[in-house]
Amino acid sequence: MTDPGQNTAEQHPARPAERHPAGPGTPGTRAARTTSLIVTLVLGGLTALPPLSMDMYLPALPEVTDALHSPAATVQLTLTACLLGMALGQLVVGPMSDKWGRRRPLLAGMAVYVVATAACALAPNAGLLTGFRLVQGLAGAAGIVIARAVVRDLYDGVAMARFFSTLMLISGVAPVVAPLIGGQILRLTDWRGVFVVLTAVGLLLTLAVWRFLHETLPPERRQAGGLGATLRTMGALLADRVFTGYMLAGGFAFAALFAYISASPFVVQDIYGASPQTFSLLFGLNSIGLVLVGQINGKLLVGRVSLDKALGVGLTVIALAAVALLLMASGAFGKAGLAPIAGGLFVLMSAMGLAMPNTNAQALMRSRDAAGSASALLGTSTFLLGALASPLVGIAGEGTAVPMAAVQLGCALAAAACFLGLCRPWQKRG
Repeated sequence: MTDPGQNTAEQHPARPAERHPAGPGTPGTRAARTTSLIVTLVLGGLTALPPLSMDMYLPALPEVTDALHSPAATVQLTLTACLLGMALGQLVVGPMSDKWGRRRPLLAGMAVYVVATAACALAPNAGLLTGFRLVQGLAGAAGIVIARAVVRDLYDGVAMARFFSTLMLISGVAPVVAPLIGGQILRLTDWRGVFVVLTAVGLLLTLAVWRFLHETLPPERRQAGGLGATLRTMGALLADRVFTGYMLAGGFAFAALFAYISASPFVVQDIYGASPQTFSLLFGLNSIGLVLVGQINGKLLVGRVSLDKALGVGLTVIALAAVALLLMASGAFGKAGLAPIAGGLFVLMSAMGLAMPNTNAQALMRSRDAAGSASALLGTSTFLLGALASPLVGIAGEGTAVPMAAVQLGCALAAAACFLGLCRPWQKRG
């Protein structure tokens, strides 16, 4: 297990284009830059696929309920199945990529994703749709987990943190545009058309991976052994106090974000009376704030400020925003309107741009030779903690924003406790 320290790791890793030129006769700077851009776009597309698969489908839920003659609770299980599949699939695909390389498991996963998504478009009832969505999530997990592992193969230290911030620019746009795209698709066709579009997106990404994403894990760095070796590798990662600290800090921060995603439609529209258009605008602004802060982190802070300091600031701001939201929602300052609540949510969301890329980078720096397994643990813990936080926001009904703010504050404090108690950023690491 390696520990390069906060910012003392290798500062100039091989770029994707330098390690894997575009082809014979293209070693020049322009070709290298073009290939790097294409690889970045492919990795960004793979990380954007989960929010596209989840959020593009959201506007179609009422129509699915009517078309399949199923209760809303049953149709909502199709979302849960996809999320669960994405969480569990990473535990399988990540170790596979450490053993067999990145390309083969990724191409296999993407191929299954395309078939499962096409099957969703043809599903005759809610039960089969739920099953196909589970397979879609399991297969789509390959893109999430292997994209992070590829970044770890190619980058280290400051460069890796910068690249994760760049990926956030691409993947952060997906939750903003996905419901809008889904809504426009429903103007032209029915809910099955959403899955037809997702099938086409998956097919294009599969072809892009096959054409442009070369193998990044050489045979001499691959993990040998079967299930026992995989479990030992994951056990060793979890036994690394610092890795586990970053994993849990990032997972709890994401849980605070997921609490916002789950509760905000009810909070903004039902409690504070905003129109669907106003909600969409606020949701988009919050996502833009997250992306912009992520870019500030990657372009301005990384390399000038230690990753732990930037992460600490991000977690502190998230906690303070959650405290402010809880006080406003509970009426401590009198009856709060939509504007201050929206402002608190914007600050909380934007601070995620400091928390998420830096927890990923710091955790993966502990696991150069098991990046797939490490990425699997990061992704699975994130999805599971997010899924656990989601139902808690409605525990007191839909008439108050207090549960949302309380869950966000609890998650923020848990993230800070894991960061301080397990990572211990003030200690020098050998």
